[in-house]
Amino acid sequence: MTMIAIPHLSLVAALAMSVAGSFFQPANAASGAARLTICHGYGCAFRARLDLGPADARRLAAILSAGRASPAAERAAIAKAVSYFEKRAQQVTGVRDQPKSEFGASKIKGQMDCVDESTNTDALLRYLQGRGLLKHHKVQSRTSRGFLLDGRYPHWTAVVSSPDGVKWAVDSWYAPMGGAPDILPLNEWKQRGVLESGALD
Repeated sequence: MTMIAIPHLSLVAALAMSVAGSFFQPANAASGAARLTICHGYGCAFRARLDLGPADARRLAAILSAGRASPAAERAAIAKAVSYFEKRAQQVTGVRDQPKSEFGASKIKGQMDCVDESTNTDALLRYLQGRGLLKHHKVQSRTSRGFLLDGRYPHWTAVVSSPDGVKWAVDSWYAPMGGAPDILPLNEWKQRGVLESGALD
């Protein structure tokens, strides 16, 4: 099992709130070019610049086009877009982030906790939404679960909502960089995260 560092709860909350803003500059309407900030090092201790160019815009548009048929198809496409995006992020951090958060990896460049992961995923989702590539979902504010006293470590995720009003967690923390994120109903995601022998489920 992967061990996790458990910083003081107030520190986790402060770090999450400090990176709550948008981490991308709107895409150029013609080319799709945009500049995104990649958080890493836990709590966005480090920031790397990722320039998405016309080739990235075309690739992401192609990925999302496969999801036009239904909300479920679009969520599958979102997962593929996150995987593509994370591989591009690896090119600027120079490090492939490992799944979850390893004990003692704070302030190590390229490694990401849930604050980094949720912030980066949120930035991508807002880029996709700004380009009109999300037909069935709207990006919502990031959210968290757990506060230690309930037996769960504080954990953050990016969120989208579908036309029926259901909110969905888009959580890339559990997979290695470039892996498919967990996409599940937010109310189900909220119930998870029980600490077991120093690891999260």
